[in-house]
Amino acid sequence: MLEVHHIHKNYEGRPLLNDISFKLEDGETICLLGASGSGKSTLLRIISGLETPDSGYVSFDGVDLTTIPPHLRDFGLVFQDYALFPHLNVYDNVAFGLKMRRLPPVEINQRVVNALETVNLVGFEKRRVTELSGGEQQRVALARALATRPRLLMFDEPLGALDRSLREDLLHEIRMILHHTSIPAIYVTHDQEEAFAIADRVLILHDGHIVCEGTPMDVWSNPGSVFVAGFLGIGNILEGKVFRELAGESWEIRTAAGDFNVHCKHKHQKGDDVHILLRPFPAEAEPNAIQGNVIDVIFQQDHFKVTLENGNYVYMQKPVRMGEKIKLPVKVECLA
Repeated sequence: MLEVHHIHKNYEGRPLLNDISFKLEDGETICLLGASGSGKSTLLRIISGLETPDSGYVSFDGVDLTTIPPHLRDFGLVFQDYALFPHLNVYDNVAFGLKMRRLPPVEINQRVVNALETVNLVGFEKRRVTELSGGEQQRVALARALATRPRLLMFDEPLGALDRSLREDLLHEIRMILHHTSIPAIYVTHDQEEAFAIADRVLILHDGHIVCEGTPMDVWSNPGSVFVAGFLGIGNILEGKVFRELAGESWEIRTAAGDFNVHCKHKHQKGDDVHILLRPFPAEAEPNAIQGNVIDVIFQQDHFKVTLENGNYVYMQKPVRMGEKIKLPVKVECLA
């Protein structure tokens, strides 16, 4: 089990990582999700040993890794830019780390063959990596990482250089490989779709802190803050004021888009400034509604995104006319 203990790291005199701690269980895949500059790649480099924290440490199975150099940690790394050797063919790229460990040639060959089979590159052994597509090069990089039989795999924006269709295909393959091998993994990305598709658990980084943690479903269902809801694009975020307390831990919130009755366990007082989240999906049983005149309608695969004149939006199964006034019941949550 990997454990990250109270990591602190400053960059240009400012905190980049501030007291970061978490555990990675055997066979688990976690995703470090955050915007550019949130410190997620730096954290990955600290775990790998390529960078040193200002304070805190990383351990694996109870062993402090502070004095253990990167090449002795038995961690595999896959980068966005592939980091392949252009003068070597596919076979020799995959075999490179094994040769550095001075393994017997027979074992090296067997491991390379197995790794290439795992990433669907059988028959590519003699190809130059410069002749491969981006997706094929990333498969070579993954095979190289797998060939060393690492006790942890780390991915730093591995699909960032690929187009959408290639990203989806390779993401599916990576997920299947991780499930099949049960190798614990840390996956860094700024793309929430990637994070939700591959992770057992998501950690969202912002301003040097882990601001939200949980399964993809938990994070989506309970963002807990204005930043997380906005970053994930969960719905409409409105500023409002508490007007009065209602029965059953509910409050009447007044906003520029209307009044809403919100159930929450926060301790509010009349006049408090609050933020509320309006989920964009119609919910017939809800007492609150989103309404306004339609100014834009966009078809998005199996639904329509309908934008209203007040800037709010909803998703609908059927199209509506421009200028039409609509009113739809939606779920409303308090973000405090």
